[in-house]
Amino acid sequence: MRRIKSAKLKQTQFPRVAIALRLAGFLLLLSGHLLSAQYVPIVSGAVGFFDSKNTGINFFQPVVAPVVVAPLGKHFLAESRFDLRGFYERKNGNSGPYQGTFVGSTQYLQLDYFATDRLTLTAGRFLTPFGTYNERLTAIWIQKLQDAPLIFPIGTRTTGSSDGVMARGALIAKPAIHVNYIGYFSASSNAAQFQAGRAAGYRFDFYFPGKRVELGTSYGRFLQGTHNNSSGAHFWWQPWRFPLEVRSEYAHGAHAQGYWIESTYRLSQWRGPDSLFGRLEPVFRMQQTFRNSPGPGDGLPGADTKQADFGLDYHLPHEVRLNTSYSRKLSASGNGNIWDISLTYRFLFPMWRGHP
Repeated sequence: MRRIKSAKLKQTQFPRVAIALRLAGFLLLLSGHLLSAQYVPIVSGAVGFFDSKNTGINFFQPVVAPVVVAPLGKHFLAESRFDLRGFYERKNGNSGPYQGTFVGSTQYLQLDYFATDRLTLTAGRFLTPFGTYNERLTAIWIQKLQDAPLIFPIGTRTTGSSDGVMARGALIAKPAIHVNYIGYFSASSNAAQFQAGRAAGYRFDFYFPGKRVELGTSYGRFLQGTHNNSSGAHFWWQPWRFPLEVRSEYAHGAHAQGYWIESTYRLSQWRGPDSLFGRLEPVFRMQQTFRNSPGPGDGLPGADTKQADFGLDYHLPHEVRLNTSYSRKLSASGNGNIWDISLTYRFLFPMWRGHP
């Protein structure tokens, strides 16, 4: 979840969110009337409560993040994800009564067509596939730390979502190596719930199953206003013998560049994943940004910034998770501490009886 600055929030009214929800409901209705019982729509997602204290300013956010996936026959799949949250902070920053606003967003609302075993075509609103964090780790029930990396805005302008078309699939699928590709184009849109920038780009992933290592590269071209390029690379590693995960990204934009590297280790080897200690998962992330030139409005720190994040997550029964973290930010514009705590519950159920 990207940290939300109250000064930049635009209050979103419930009727606007309802438009996107009606579109998802129409797809569910279509699947219910046209398809047999074996194609059952699935509702999943999470509810959560996030509390943060950033350099002395405290705010909290109750969140509902539903996901709807509806199979439309053997070759089509409709899927959507929404983020509905309240944002509450003190009126004078660190004093006064709490005041809040409602923020709703449609993160994706797309139709997938499985053309062949190696090609899937997507149309609609989808998560911009630059790097790995946006597509794989932004869901509140997946992210190990509450805040997205500092370099997240590079390649994902303007909202992290794109409105257009995307093609993805496998170029090579062999036991020793998998090569996957993604290409996309996004149109410019200022419509409520569907804001996006005009852009195009691609990503290539190289996965080595024997080593459980993935390497990849990304490229994006922003095509409105002042055109500029973004490029990136990522490295993931999950060794076979112990529950360690290592993820990292580097990104270079028009005005800044940076990296993040994150590691997690689930203590499941201590009497199993359901034991008292086996539910613990320490998290560490190191990240840094370098400002090459002024870039107002690009969402990146205005000066060179270094940040270390230390987290401790606890996996409770019944898909409940408690996340805690402490971050120390060092920057020419000022140093600060960030304390985060969150509680999430993940849910999953079919819309009706059948065989999903």
